[in-house]
Amino acid sequence: MDDIEKELRRSEDSDEASVHSNTSVSSRKSKLPLVNVDNSEDISYGSRFRHSTRICLERIREAMLHHRWQEAAEYMVFYPQKLEGSEIEYRQNRELIWRISIELLHHMPNSKLEDYNNIHERMKHLGVKIYLKVSLEQSFHLMLCGQIEEAKQLLAIGESWRYGKESASQHQTAKLIQAYRSLLDYVIWCDKKFTLDDTDDDSVTYQDMHSYFRQASVHLKEIFKNPGVWDPFIVSYVEMLEFYDDHEEALKILNDYAYDDTFPPNPNAHVFLYQYLKRRGASDKKLTKVLKILRTLVPSHEFMLEYSSLLLKSEKKGDIKKALGIVMDMLDFACWRKELEVWRSLNDIIGKLNSGLNWKDILSETVEPRKDWWPALHFTSFHAAQDSKENPELMKLKAPVAKIFCPDLASKYIAAETKLR
Repeated sequence: MDDIEKELRRSEDSDEASVHSNTSVSSRKSKLPLVNVDNSEDISYGSRFRHSTRICLERIREAMLHHRWQEAAEYMVFYPQKLEGSEIEYRQNRELIWRISIELLHHMPNSKLEDYNNIHERMKHLGVKIYLKVSLEQSFHLMLCGQIEEAKQLLAIGESWRYGKESASQHQTAKLIQAYRSLLDYVIWCDKKFTLDDTDDDSVTYQDMHSYFRQASVHLKEIFKNPGVWDPFIVSYVEMLEFYDDHEEALKILNDYAYDDTFPPNPNAHVFLYQYLKRRGASDKKLTKVLKILRTLVPSHEFMLEYSSLLLKSEKKGDIKKALGIVMDMLDFACWRKELEVWRSLNDIIGKLNSGLNWKDILSETVEPRKDWWPALHFTSFHAAQDSKENPELMKLKAPVAKIFCPDLASKYIAAETKLR
């Protein structure tokens, strides 16, 4: 609505400026020997044009304010037609038309979508970029309404429509439309898969499924050649590949997504690869390699607990030290402060270190950079009182850690732990 108000004010200011300019010109006498041309007809036409479009816009606004979406849609079909009378107004208002159209789309009931389809057809004359945006937005609405096939058809129309030279932004939007069309193929494929067991003729359903898989596969392979964040599309494609036991292609897609330097750094790319390798029963060495990179991107990620557990399996002193650093890094974040599993893991690591030489030196290296702020994060008197009252198990796990890391505060935790026995 703010866009409509802004445009109405601009239109009114334009009318006032036009009148003022006309009055000023007529009141001045030119010093040059110019031919006196009567422009009253042109000025009159321009004034009438602005007046007409402003009335149309006001009626759209009025209808939308009172939630009369059907009426607003009818006026909206007429509004772009009026703008075609002026190329300047036409260019200036394309974005406004798009925004109003999207607003109407989100409010109109399903039974009235044919009116928005009329608006959608008008978008073809308002430029490629806006037309593609509207196609994408309308398809989202149809998806939310469960009209998957209709959304796919609309995206197919948008994908095939071309006009003039394609700009970089238009190319990106077109690729996005292509990606979502493939995602809809995946959604339909999932529906077919879920009904496969309930169908008498399995061969027909399987063939239908494979048809949608092929359609999605062709487009998604092209999409993944463009660097970007394609998380939902990657996951969907890998699921289909796994269903057809094409694990070589699935692993290639995930490796490229995680390690291709042309793609932006993306923690989820390494998460997807780790989850896939884990499902396939990959070795601990391969799993730790993926988690090592994930740690550099998100040291607080929940998979860091698994990373720590994998390192502890080796029983090597260096790996135990790495595991200590991983868990301590997790506890640097407040989101893990009350998680039992993290504190339990830290106690296990300290127990393993106790059996070796120089274990105190190893702990000291980890604790030293944190000595000024870790006590305030975990071991204040407030934490002691709160933990002992709300989470006794957490208190039992933190007390022995406090003895080592914060000896000056340990007495509070020891006393609280003794009371719980």
